[in-house]
This record gives sequence, C-alpha cells and structure tokens, in this order.
Amino acid sequence: MTYLLDTNTCIHYLNGTSEAIRRHIESTRPHEIVVCSMVKAELFYGAQNSRYPLANLEKQQAFLGRFVSLPFEDQAAEVYGRIRARLKKAGQLIGPNDLIIASIAVSRGCILVTHNTKEFRRIAELEIEDWEVTPKLKLY
Repeated sequence: MTYLLDTNTCIHYLNGTSEAIRRHIESTRPHEIVVCSMVKAELFYGAQNSRYPLANLEKQQAFLGRFVSLPFEDQAAEVYGRIRARLKKAGQLIGPNDLIIASIAVSRGCILVTHNTKEFRRIAELEIEDWEVTPKLKLY
C-alpha cells in the first residue's frame, strides 16, 4: 500500500498535535508514504505566511525529504477532469487544491490520508483513511 499524506495530516505531524498521526507515520515504512507537489505548495505557503518562516521551512524540508514527492502529471490531469465534471454535475464541487491532491492519489492508486473526509468522500474512486481517528494496528 502507498499512502499519500494530505496537508492537514502533515501539519498535525509537524506541529505535534496528533499522537495518533505520529504513531502511524513512524510505524509505517517510509517507502509506503508519499507526498505530492500540491501538498508541498500548501505547506510552503503556510510556512511563508507564518510567524517563523525560516524555522518552519527547515522543519518541513526535513520532514518532506523523507518521502517521494508525486507531481501533477498528465494521467492525474485526466482524472481531475473526469472527477471535476462529475462533481460539478452533482453540485458537489470541492476545493481546487483538494481536487488536485485527490486526482494524484487516484491516478497513482494511493490511499489518501486526511482528516478532511467530508469533502474527499464525494470522490467515489478515492480511497481514504483518517489516521487521527483510526488506530494503528500492530503487525505480527
């Protein structure tokens, strides 16, 4: 399995506000976790807009450097178009950044790790997990 971390999951880990997320990330093999360019963009914006941009950017770079970063490429663009058209017809659009993140996850067959389940559940083909509420199972 490959897990794509959503921005809110990364923020909770970086801020130390979720013991459950910390346990999940630290007990999952690093090659099973990825991030994507849009999540990085949102994190970099947040750091630049923060009280301590240099410290936050350094902390983020150390964290993000542990994982492969997936770009928004042609296959994800096709998925994006299909999902956005369907959501628009249903009157259930989600934010454009979230739609890009979801499209990357779907096109790469990743499980999206997010606490923003309300919006992402609108995308039927997207598999999601909420590590803030899902206990980490012990592997024997």
